[in-house]
Amino acid sequence: MHKNDVIAYFGNGTKTAKALGVSKSTVSLWDVVIPWKYALLVEKVTKGAIKYDAALYQKNNTAGCNHQ
Repeated sequence: MHKNDVIAYFGNGTKTAKALGVSKSTVSLWDVVIPWKYALLVEKVTKGAIKYDAALYQKNNTAGCNHQ
């Protein structure tokens, strides 16, 4: 799940943090692909409007790394 998609859904980082019950710093520290546990939470909170994509979290996948 991509950070930009999540933030766009909720409106901004502050609203995202509030909706998920996490700190603003937690959201700001997310990489391009957010950690899987938050992705699962986002899917639950959005009632599936944003889907968890297991392919982004496969062990051999480099998505979510800081490499640009």
